[in-house]
Amino acid sequence: MTQHFTDENFSKEVLEASNTKPVLVDFFAVWCGPCKMQAPIIDEVAESMGEKAIIGKVDTEESPKIAQELGVISIPTLILFKGGRAVETMVGMQPKETLEATINKYL
Repeated sequence: MTQHFTDENFSKEVLEASNTKPVLVDFFAVWCGPCKMQAPIIDEVAESMGEKAIIGKVDTEESPKIAQELGVISIPTLILFKGGRAVETMVGMQPKETLEATINKYL
C-alpha cells in the first residue's frame, strides 16, 4: 500500500523508518501529467515489494518545504532513502523494473 507523506510526518515516516528498510518517495503534483502516469506504477511497486520496503508519495503543492529542502525541482522525482538519508534520486517517469531494481540494491 502506498503511504502519504507530508512536511509534518516526513522525518518520522521516511527518515527514521529508512533505518530499518528502504523508503521510496514519489514527489508529485495533482496537475502533473507525467505524475499521473507514474502513479499506477508506484502502486504496483508498493504491491510487489510488500513488507520489504515502504513506498509513499509527497504532494509538492501540499508539502513544499520538504521538496524544497531535498532540492526537488522537476516532478515526478523519486528519491530512495536508506539509513536516514537519500541514497538514490530519479527524475522523470521510471518503469516498474527500474524502481524495483533500485530498491532491491538496498534490501
